[in-house]
Amino acid sequence: MKTALIVLDLINDIVHSEGKLAGGGTAAQAGARGLLAKANAVIAHARARRWPVIFVKVGFSDTYAEQPKASPFFGKAHTIGALTLGAWGTEFVEGLDVQASDSVVVKHRISAFSGTSLETILRANQVERVVLAGVSTTWAVESTARDAHDRDYRVVVIEDACAARSEEDHQHAMKNIAGIATVMTVDDLLASHDVPA
Repeated sequence: MKTALIVLDLINDIVHSEGKLAGGGTAAQAGARGLLAKANAVIAHARARRWPVIFVKVGFSDTYAEQPKASPFFGKAHTIGALTLGAWGTEFVEGLDVQASDSVVVKHRISAFSGTSLETILRANQVERVVLAGVSTTWAVESTARDAHDRDYRVVVIEDACAARSEEDHQHAMKNIAGIATVMTVDDLLASHDVPA
């Protein structure tokens, strides 16, 4: 079964301690959980198996034309200059193993599928199963897992390669995700010859 790895929103504004959205707790949790090293371990595993590696970032043009101003989630981004494409805040966090051959998908909403080229890339590569890692477990990871499930992909989420604003929020989201996806740890994945169908 053809598999792709999707790495979600590991960008400076969200997971760097100096990011404009770091105060929500996700940056601290990402650090506490050793997220960068774990994400890179999953990426290395994917590369060794020749899975397509797709990095997703959320952001808006400098005019914020794509920003839903009425959204409680995104509505204040323009007032603090957060998530501006082409700026430091939407660069992938330093040390993340992004290579020129990888696909990069830009999204303007929570789910990686919403208004993006993600499904086109997956279909072009005959992908049937997606493995997810990144942030935030409660938002982008869960939303993307739900959308992938409803598009008939098999979904695997790497629990310890994800983070939310608190451990409690992370665990609550993982409980939801377990109803539609296979939940594994990085060690489970590295020890497996394949991920479960």
